[in-house]
Amino acid sequence: MSRGREEDEQTKEQMHRGELRAQAPAHAGAGARTDHGRAGKAPSSIVMEDVKPQLDCGRYRPKRCVGDTVEVTATIFRDGHGEIEAIVRFEGPGDSGWQEAPMSRRQPDDGSDRWSGSFEVQALGRCRWQILAWTNRFSTWQQELERKISAGERDLESELAEGILLIREAAAKASGVYEEVLAHALSILCEHAAEREVRWQVALDRRLATVCSLYDPRTDLTESALLEIDVERERARFGAWYELFPRSWGGFRGVQEILPKLADLGFDVLYLPPIHPIGHTKRRGRNDTEPAREGDPGSPWAIGSEQGGHTAVHEELGTLQDFDALLRAARAHGIEIALDFAIQCSVDHPWLTEHPEWFAHRPDGTLKYAENPPKRYMDICNLNFESSEWRSLWLALRDVMLFWVDRGVRIFRVDNPHTKPLPFWAWLLESVRSVAPETIFLSEAFTRAPMMHALAKVGFSQSYTYFTWKNSAFELRQYISELAGDPSSEYLRPNLFVNTPDILTAYLQHGGRAAFAARLLLAATLSPSYGMYSGFESFEATPRFEGSEEYLDSEKYEVRKRSLDGPLLPMVAKLNAVRREHAALQRFENIDFLAVENDALLAYAKRTEQETLLIVVNVDPDNAQQGIVLVGQELGLPPVFEVEDLLCGERYRWQVGRNYVALDPAQQPGHLLLVSEAR
Repeated sequence: MSRGREEDEQTKEQMHRGELRAQAPAHAGAGARTDHGRAGKAPSSIVMEDVKPQLDCGRYRPKRCVGDTVEVTATIFRDGHGEIEAIVRFEGPGDSGWQEAPMSRRQPDDGSDRWSGSFEVQALGRCRWQILAWTNRFSTWQQELERKISAGERDLESELAEGILLIREAAAKASGVYEEVLAHALSILCEHAAEREVRWQVALDRRLATVCSLYDPRTDLTESALLEIDVERERARFGAWYELFPRSWGGFRGVQEILPKLADLGFDVLYLPPIHPIGHTKRRGRNDTEPAREGDPGSPWAIGSEQGGHTAVHEELGTLQDFDALLRAARAHGIEIALDFAIQCSVDHPWLTEHPEWFAHRPDGTLKYAENPPKRYMDICNLNFESSEWRSLWLALRDVMLFWVDRGVRIFRVDNPHTKPLPFWAWLLESVRSVAPETIFLSEAFTRAPMMHALAKVGFSQSYTYFTWKNSAFELRQYISELAGDPSSEYLRPNLFVNTPDILTAYLQHGGRAAFAARLLLAATLSPSYGMYSGFESFEATPRFEGSEEYLDSEKYEVRKRSLDGPLLPMVAKLNAVRREHAALQRFENIDFLAVENDALLAYAKRTEQETLLIVVNVDPDNAQQGIVLVGQELGLPPVFEVEDLLCGERYRWQVGRNYVALDPAQQPGHLLLVSEAR
């Protein structure tokens, strides 16, 4: 690169870092939309299409985390030969004004007119951004002059006069070193006695174009719509969750005692089902039977009793002060506590007497219980979002969440959000984040795909998914590709729970230890966020009855004596350590599935610029499987390379092309291979 070109690039870089902007005046019309012929001006010739990232024409906001780079693209073109210049401008929470970053054609010669640029988001909240494009008059003039010189034309005084006029316009606004650059150029260009080639060389100087562009009036400025990005903290994307019922661990103090072990295992989030007082009326008994027997504790989701409602804690778990101590201890171990936010009440909830208008009644005055035919949950009733007093109901629910936010909770797992109105969630999530922008919300919505996606669009940070029921290699590849594709990856962050208190799949019931190990490996490597409910690590797999996904002796309806010593925990610790060490496992959209010559094997790559991981899992828990994994050239790997299995330490020689794999589920569920060295 010539010295002049190097200085030109340095000047551009300084300009877009903002080091030059302080000396340049504000561009006329920079805040206006395209001028369609008003005030005597012709309409702009610039066309801007297919601006990304955006959701539903800007109605919703794509998601990013602090420190992420936002890649911006658009198709930008105009008639004729005018040289377009484009930037993306952005403004995050707390910024004092707009910042700018350059855009350029991705492949200048491919005819697509696709432009790209990027900027980094640095603060929680909403970041505004917009693309601006205009015709760079001086660069257009330079290109025309250069073409004529190349064509052999020599009488170019009229063309030079046009350039001199443009430089004088810029010089009238410039100061300091830029004024000197422009004055020097004018002194040579206006000297008709100077050698023709010298004047041409000055006229075509790229540094001169860069300085002139600082003062370009952008007379035909075209702007995209003003768009927004939701910026959350990293835990919204990456983390290992563990779910337990505090009453089975000795209450809050008992849970506090196992925090060191949970931290050693590498868990980031400890999720607690509802911790509130439980109603007595129509309480459900062991194995979801009714009526309950004397001493049956009831379901934690039947919230509310004479002790209080959603802002109280069950006396058998401890006090609010005990809960506060648990929060502090968890933070000290690098663990966050996630609380369940369930919008439902037992008949004994104080709201039933304080605000009967918030609940639905039948014409005969009887209370409508929660129903999901053929099931009827007589121990709970739902709030009526169509009540004439919906405003006070919304405010009360917001105050519940802010009560726990004030105590230090920053993660909520929201129960059945798909049964409440989307406008309510959009309002509630924004209201809470206006107070605590670092708050994360996990949507537990096992429902139709459009509703799951809509909940993510209105602001939920993460979502449960259908992963729990996807067991074959074909199903997993198809479903994960859908989630990781465009546009889902812009807004829906999956949290792959391997089980829940409600979900014990047939795959786990009949697959034995190998099924549990395979599902753990899949969840921990497919998604940056995954979770497990206690008992998974001990291979609990007995259903209430054949064909049921309910656990026998479900912890939802009885107290279990739990301990953190299951035989799967060493694998959990290993995987969580690997996940923290390797950034490729901390993203979701970076997955590439590999072809395998065996339908029982699933293979995929997770990549960053610095590393590549290759994962192969045997999804058949009953049989050893072998096959050929095809590594394509698109992964950018050398023809032959070495890999290390991060699960067992073994090393293998792999290559671009065909690679033999044999996996016995009784020994190891799969390979987690780090590409470590080329051969």
